[in-house]
Amino acid sequence: MDSRAISSTLARALSIRVFSIRAHSTSVLSKRQRSGRWLAIALLWAFSAAPAVAGSANPAAAANVATVHALALYGAPELPEDFSHFPHVNPQAPKGGTMVRTAVGGSFDSTNPFIVRGTPASGISQIYDTLMASNPNEPFSLYGLVASGVRVAPDRSWIEFDLRPEARFQDGEPLTADDVVFSLDVLREDGNPFYRSYYAGVGEAIALSPHRVRFTLNDTDSRELPLIVAQMPILPRHYWAERDFTSPTLAAHPGSGPYRIAEVNPGRRIVYARDDDYWGKDLPVNVGRYNIGRLVFDYYRDRDIAWEAFKAGLTDYRTDARAATWAIGYDFPAFEEGLVKRITVPDVSPSMMQAFVFNLRKGKFQDPRVREALSLTFDFPWLNTNIFYGTYQRTQSFFQNSPMQARGLPSRDELALIEPFHDELVESHGSDDLFEKSLPIEQPTALRARLKKALGLLREAGYRVEDGTLVHQQSGRPLRLEVLLYDSGLERVVQPMLRNMARLGIQTSIRIVDISQYLNRVRKFDYDIVISHFPQSNNPGNEQRDFWTSEAADRPQSRNVMGLESSAVDALVEQLISADSRQELNTVIHALDRVLRWGFYVIPHYHSGETRIAVWDKFGYPQPFPAYGMDLDAWWVDAERAARLEQRR
Repeated sequence: MDSRAISSTLARALSIRVFSIRAHSTSVLSKRQRSGRWLAIALLWAFSAAPAVAGSANPAAAANVATVHALALYGAPELPEDFSHFPHVNPQAPKGGTMVRTAVGGSFDSTNPFIVRGTPASGISQIYDTLMASNPNEPFSLYGLVASGVRVAPDRSWIEFDLRPEARFQDGEPLTADDVVFSLDVLREDGNPFYRSYYAGVGEAIALSPHRVRFTLNDTDSRELPLIVAQMPILPRHYWAERDFTSPTLAAHPGSGPYRIAEVNPGRRIVYARDDDYWGKDLPVNVGRYNIGRLVFDYYRDRDIAWEAFKAGLTDYRTDARAATWAIGYDFPAFEEGLVKRITVPDVSPSMMQAFVFNLRKGKFQDPRVREALSLTFDFPWLNTNIFYGTYQRTQSFFQNSPMQARGLPSRDELALIEPFHDELVESHGSDDLFEKSLPIEQPTALRARLKKALGLLREAGYRVEDGTLVHQQSGRPLRLEVLLYDSGLERVVQPMLRNMARLGIQTSIRIVDISQYLNRVRKFDYDIVISHFPQSNNPGNEQRDFWTSEAADRPQSRNVMGLESSAVDALVEQLISADSRQELNTVIHALDRVLRWGFYVIPHYHSGETRIAVWDKFGYPQPFPAYGMDLDAWWVDAERAARLEQRR
């Protein structure tokens, strides 16, 4: 997810927005690398774990630290200080035109995406700028946006930014260090609780002058924290200080980014217009980008209706996540005449874990044998053959298709990380298989054999079948499960699994509710099983606290949907964040992946290894695509093709 993009419908609906470098590694987004060798020495020095410099907490100490134009997590950025634009863009790309996209979920009731309350509008992050921006062809580097220069203490105890004096909000007010300080404070104090956790390693922000701001960093072990700070959205203090930041609003409030809110129509659409007076349009990080004149998000309650709208030419762009549609659905005249194009983009980041998630806050899911038994009822081979046209692979890992995916037996280094928690993990996992065996990868065993094993596990967990109903021997209560959905299109994935559960005597049901009711129930942890997503980048970091840790388990709107509380997982997450090399990072993630998979906290779904999109043929875009995605921000509307398309329509 780009700092201006949102990773999924559910993430948007839960208003969990992450402006961070890792977000660029997910889905159809971007990054790149070139030269700047003189910078390597300065950056390696700035990011090394050198002894603390005397007086480094004093602003005067910054005089001894080199000012650089870019930051890199490991090594040095590839683009030199005098680069004119990102290498993949078309600097002469025409401006104007419209892109209409689909937003599924019914509606929105807020243009403030940073708070707990309300459902935020799709695409709203387009109006905000950050201190630095990532290159869509480079994995872990940032270049100056609002910031013209940056300094990082040798011991990583602070980071300091020089702000561009020309930076402005869309109402003409200057963007200053006070706005940066305000943004950190309001996000942590009044924003979604996620931000309090995400910026927990930041001590405070200090305005040293109108155009110079410093962040003190308490978590000096986190190599990524300086880059996370650099991608914090900047909010206008003069606007929000006079208003209740915690309340949903439909106001077209000002940002400082390339697009402004042009139309707000809840239940129908939200429109963003390219700001021709955008203060930063000529910056190297923006040249050749943000070319399209109007970005429109039309709302549809149902994916099938949204598909019909696309075929009719009411929308221009769609991500096609349904295998059947991709395989046999493109038989309409516009596609056959070449007016609609299909594009596949290989995934360059870990394939996202989508899964049925158990609510561990409920007693019936506490026994790992019950969770494992339920996971055996998901018949992926049948789904792939009969519904998905053989286009998917079963997801096994939370870091699938990457070097971070755990494989085979645990290594000596992995065992060293998890052995201190041996007793806890044996108790929570129900066995010591985690330490002694390979990973619980489901083999293509016949369904009958899997259900037989599942019934055995349930009997071990204290259940028996009475008159065709699975009941607990001590309480006599039947095992009842409800799968909560907000999208009826997923029912076809759920029903076969529930039929298999019913064969074991489990009482099951599906509850499909509108998005508002769904969000309210998830926020109150009022569910047995939901479908959730765990997107990962090529460089996991601070956001892992929100996925897995005990602190996030009962925090409203955290991404710890399962409610996992484990001191072993908590410790692994902290070690992951403080990893000082790529090798160390991968080792910790292998251990974390192993612990999560042996816990059977989720029933993994499937992945394709690519992103499938369809567009009406009026757009130009960089070719080849950047190394880390597509960078929709670099697309443009070809006026001649758009005119011809209108005539053909």
